[in-house]
Amino acid sequence: MLRLSRKTLLALEAVIDIAYNARPEPVQAREITARQGVPQRYLEQVMQQLVRAGILKGVRGPKGGYRLARERRRISVGEVVRIATSLDTGEEEFSGGSELGRRVVMPIIASLQEEVMLKLDQITIEDLCKAARENGLDCGDTGQPVTPADFTI
Repeated sequence: MLRLSRKTLLALEAVIDIAYNARPEPVQAREITARQGVPQRYLEQVMQQLVRAGILKGVRGPKGGYRLARERRRISVGEVVRIATSLDTGEEEFSGGSELGRRVVMPIIASLQEEVMLKLDQITIEDLCKAARENGLDCGDTGQPVTPADFTI
């Protein structure tokens, strides 16, 4: 069974969050952590890897944050999963304990994983943003009640 790690899911959610909340200013990490409910230092590791891989662009300064480095229709889910998976060093890879495992089971699992990754390569960040909109999700919602602006003097 293909299991995506917490870091991989966080990377996907962060990229979708940035794409979904795209505006003239970059999206700040603290905004993402508020929406996704993760510690900022945990998110920063993932974000830096995505910047190095050319998925995100980091913007420095007081109004800094992150932007997509490319159009969201040109970033595949498979690409983000591969980058985030490269961060997962906690679990060692299993190479099949017995001859049966190495010659029969592992090739089937490898084939299935390749098929899953090919499918993920066909899904873009744009597709997921569209799905979020169709589901009525407000990815900018932090769960906090919104106080309307009051301009009375």
